[in-house]
Amino acid sequence: MTLPSLRQGANLRVESTRLRVELSWSARAGVPDVDASALLLTDTGRVRGDADFVFYNQARHPSGAVTHLGRDETGDGIVDTFAVDLALVEEAIHRVLLCASADGGTFGQVPDLRLRVLDAVTAVEIARFDMTAGIETAFVGGELYRRHGQWKFRAVGQGYASGLAGLATDFGVTVHDEPAADPVVGRPVATRPAAVPAGNAEEALPAGMRERLSLRKERVAVSLRKRGAEGIAARVILVMDASGSMNWLYEQGVVADVVERMAAVAAELEDDGVMQAWTFATDPVRLPDLRVGELPTWLRLHVRPGSDDPEQGLLPGQVDMVALGFGNEEHKVIAEVRSYVRENPSSAPTLVLFFSDGGIYCDDEIERELRDASGEPAFWQFVGLGDANYGVLRRLDTMRGRHVDNVGFFAMDDIGDVPDQELYDRLLSEFPSWIEAARRKNIL
Repeated sequence: MTLPSLRQGANLRVESTRLRVELSWSARAGVPDVDASALLLTDTGRVRGDADFVFYNQARHPSGAVTHLGRDETGDGIVDTFAVDLALVEEAIHRVLLCASADGGTFGQVPDLRLRVLDAVTAVEIARFDMTAGIETAFVGGELYRRHGQWKFRAVGQGYASGLAGLATDFGVTVHDEPAADPVVGRPVATRPAAVPAGNAEEALPAGMRERLSLRKERVAVSLRKRGAEGIAARVILVMDASGSMNWLYEQGVVADVVERMAAVAAELEDDGVMQAWTFATDPVRLPDLRVGELPTWLRLHVRPGSDDPEQGLLPGQVDMVALGFGNEEHKVIAEVRSYVRENPSSAPTLVLFFSDGGIYCDDEIERELRDASGEPAFWQFVGLGDANYGVLRRLDTMRGRHVDNVGFFAMDDIGDVPDQELYDRLLSEFPSWIEAARRKNIL
């Protein structure tokens, strides 16, 4: 039985231990040469050494867990294959990244690009991911990763314009023909140092949170460097769904984790590290600005989930999610944020990070607001928290009648499991190109 293709960001459990991973594409005139590779990463998101990079010139990992079997021509095209034995993956390894590089062109020129995961014993297909690409010369197709002792597969579909060398160095592999001017392999090279908020607020954070913030700021810089946008500045605005279906994500700490990860974006892009914030359901409300030094308690002090004791008094400045209603009326909060951007002009472009778990039904109103916003100095990056109905958001990239494409969207089933680098890569994948387009149209 042929499985349906996974959508980008989706994941599933992998019960089999011995796997066969196949990267395939159609062979035609003018198609670049493609090679598959694999990176074995620790919980830091990096390799321990060059031996954790498996490719055509280093075909077997020392543990025997991953082996590059090579390429075969079939009647349908070319298949590049890996054998993966999850039982042999060392405890220190948390993820096996399944990658590819294109020589002599881009992945946008590679037709029918597909990643399949099969049970190596029964040949039963476990997962299938049909991929699309553009100017990328390196590509992360998917990953096998541990979650609470269980192996899972995620469809990633993230491209790099910097080729195999750029992909490898970002995960800690030493590429010996890299320019000597960048001796710290895999670290971002920024033209503007990250601003430290007033009062050196980052130093006041708990040690673990301070370390996470520092690493995440580096990864934000890496994501921008991949897009040729290192050192850019931007005003960052956070918008969070607070409808009834979101309540459990607040209670489980998922939203708090998202806030902490988005604070790193603001700390890297904002001169003062301050992020404006809104929450919404049927009605929107602006929250107090998020300053890095307030990160440990900011969400708890300003948003009360609906399952809390209704007799408990609200803290000053705290929003009761129940009071906002239970529906999703995104167009109202979009209108409020647009007004804020117009009434508070900034010398830097604005990046709006908008999180929702779906249930969207005001399609016409949302489309109208975002079409009207296309001439304003703000890019809207929507993120879906789960596999739900996102209505018009899934179609915004093709929406006509705009000055520039001012909207991006992707959804993730389990954002808490998505590594920081992957999340930032996707959050910032369209923002730099929007800046260029907005400048050409004199919007910026």
